[in-house]
Amino acid sequence: MELALFAGIPVTDYAAALAWYERLFGVPATFFPNDVEAVWELAENRSVYIELLPERAGNAFHTLFVSDFDERVVAMAERGLEPVLRETYENGVRKATYRDPDGNEIGFGGGPL
Repeated sequence: MELALFAGIPVTDYAAALAWYERLFGVPATFFPNDVEAVWELAENRSVYIELLPERAGNAFHTLFVSDFDERVVAMAERGLEPVLRETYENGVRKATYRDPDGNEIGFGGGPL
């Protein structure tokens, strides 16, 4: 069975969220299904999308585990985004959490040093 993931993030201001997520991911959206959605394909069959849904905004939380954790955190800082929280768990796994303008949380996790 093939698995595809579309992780949705509701937002109140589509234009502001689009700009913020472009800075977070470092690339423009992969495609736009309609006037109120933007999709980033982060890996084959693994996508994150924003959608204008003001009544639901601010409640999403997703974590992406990446092999290039340190490089991504540095690149996001260079684009003006700093994590609101940095954690290292007992097993050495690291996590940096970012919040978009609506308060949705996007975490990036990385393996132990």
